[in-house]
Amino acid sequence: MALRGIRGATLLAADDSAEMAEAVVELLTEVMSRNNLTLDDFVSVVFTATPDLHCAFPAAAARQLGFVDIPLMCAQEIDVAGAVERAIRILAHVNSDLPRGEIQHVYLRGAEVLRQDLAQ
Repeated sequence: MALRGIRGATLLAADDSAEMAEAVVELLTEVMSRNNLTLDDFVSVVFTATPDLHCAFPAAAARQLGFVDIPLMCAQEIDVAGAVERAIRILAHVNSDLPRGEIQHVYLRGAEVLRQDLAQ
């Protein structure tokens, strides 16, 4: 078993806490499904949000899925002119038997534009 990093992102239509919770749960659920993961496989997750999101902490939504004893951290993305707005990104550290090249990174709700080389 190896430690792997999984990238992902989702976009919100508005700075709304209910939408954020829904989008984060959707993103983490899809990461788990596509990579055949359980909560026990997660080591930690770093969440970032663009500077235009103020409604809630993305990590708080992960608690709904049972991420209660997994280290979670939120940070703000660099405010780059012209960057995609209302984006939440994740970097999940997981234990997995999958080779690095078989890890499936997940980009939802239009976030595929961020990493077209990784989006599936």
